[in-house]
Amino acid sequence: MVGEFVLKKHGIDPHADLDLQQNIDFANIPGAFVSGDQEYVQLFEPTASMFEKEGQGHIVASFGEESGKVPYTVFMTKQSYIDENEETVRKFTKAVYKAQQWVQENSAEEIAKVIEPYFEDTELDMLAASIDRYKSQDSFATDPILDEEEWNNLKDIMGEAGELPEDVPYDDLVNTEFAEEVLNN
Repeated sequence: MVGEFVLKKHGIDPHADLDLQQNIDFANIPGAFVSGDQEYVQLFEPTASMFEKEGQGHIVASFGEESGKVPYTVFMTKQSYIDENEETVRKFTKAVYKAQQWVQENSAEEIAKVIEPYFEDTELDMLAASIDRYKSQDSFATDPILDEEEWNNLKDIMGEAGELPEDVPYDDLVNTEFAEEVLNN
């Protein structure tokens, strides 16, 4: 959806101007590109940087930069869980914020060393380069608050893709109470 949104923002109709393939399983997208069947591909890091380093492609743009602030990762729970587990939700939110601060305060190299065990097939320098790219693009959230501007941007993207059958007001689904509490303490 973000890819289509950005293409349309730049005057490209992805369904009329391109042969857009959306039926490829997520795990097989890199292979479909490498096979030569596709001319462009949307990849996440570190795969994009690995492809560039191996001479299999060139990074030409960042949908993350072009789309504006989008809440790619959010944590959701039911109100009943919050009501019954306030302290757990509070501690979880505090841990997320602590991790966000740590990412902001540390170098890409330090972060890469910590996450390296989760990327067994990726060299440390490639991880660091990927993290540095995301940091330079302000891709990492710096606090646990999903603000209304991000929410509205996400709704615009989903609406443009025809995936939002009706408006969902921010105040109906977003609870920033715990995030605000963590930020203020």
